[in-house]
Amino acid sequence: QVQLVESGGGLAQAGGSLRLSCAASGSIVSVNAMGWYRQAPGKQRDLVAVMTGVGGTNYADSVKGRFTISRGNAKNTVYLQMNSLKPEDTAVYYCNAVLVEGPGLRRSEYWGQGTQVTVSS
Repeated sequence: QVQLVESGGGLAQAGGSLRLSCAASGSIVSVNAMGWYRQAPGKQRDLVAVMTGVGGTNYADSVKGRFTISRGNAKNTVYLQMNSLKPEDTAVYYCNAVLVEGPGLRRSEYWGQGTQVTVSS
């Protein structure tokens, strides 16, 4: 079994910054990708940013140039640095991990519990 533990988030003013972190633990053999999705009230859950196991990144167009996903020094940890926040960034942010877990080398996908980000104008 694998657990994703998120931290960060909260309230920020427009133009401000927040940082999210996500740590994956458990019987992880390898990580294919870790990233962040967000879901605003009444809307679908959308990709924000993702990092592959070899360090490639992909961002939603709406956050390019403002958000940065990075890998932590601790194994299986990713951060999302969010700068120049806008009210439309308000949403619940979910960590996502696609990985191979043992002992059966099973490919699995996990979600964090979600963390609220609220940006005031």
